[in-house]
Amino acid sequence: MRFQTPLVPARLLRRYKRFLADAVLEDTGEQVVAHCPNPGSMMGLQDDGMRIWLEPNDDPRKKLKFGWRLAELPCGHWAGIDTAVPNRVVREALEARAIPALAAYSQVRPEVRYGEGSRVDFLLSEHGLPDAWVEVKNVHLRRTDDWAEFPDSVTARGAKHLRELSRMVASGDRAVMLYLVQRTDCARFRLAGDLDPAYAAAFDAARAAGVEAICHGTVIDRTGVGIGEPLPVDARPQAAEA
Repeated sequence: MRFQTPLVPARLLRRYKRFLADAVLEDTGEQVVAHCPNPGSMMGLQDDGMRIWLEPNDDPRKKLKFGWRLAELPCGHWAGIDTAVPNRVVREALEARAIPALAAYSQVRPEVRYGEGSRVDFLLSEHGLPDAWVEVKNVHLRRTDDWAEFPDSVTARGAKHLRELSRMVASGDRAVMLYLVQRTDCARFRLAGDLDPAYAAAFDAARAAGVEAICHGTVIDRTGVGIGEPLPVDARPQAAEA
């Protein structure tokens, strides 16, 4: 997935009201307000003074002329900020059969209704195979070593998705929770059970019911975000601190 226009560097002043960020453009020194396309806690990715990358736009229909796309991390690493990006990346990868665990499927349908008033991110079909219901979760929390963790805050909606995937397995289909790590400094994945014990419990129940859990990294630079290599999944959640 490529960004529509070249990104420009800036320094983050503050993120507020979840969807807004004040920043100073490096090239001109101008202070601007950027759209922050991320409703999560963004733990570790919203420090004042952090170097970030904004995508300018000249769309008269948009109130804000910049969108926050990337955060620059130490040692040349990157983190993607936009939580809409993972679905675009995964769709491109599914259509290119670039996700080994799902490469057998040729038909990819996004946003199909299922469960209790929900829409699954992708429904995959192939003659002779059970349908595969795929939910995608954006991951950008890293606290220790090279562990990517999910979630970064309580997500009742995420637990609901796990229960709905379990029902699809019970009906004879395949169900997959795909975690996409939208940062380049992680090499493995686990649950942040200390941040949301209810989600960790729902994950355990879903795995016991036959829901698959897979994880992929991403390739990120200033031009876009693409699918990366599979990452190992440790089903044991990070324990709460005593």
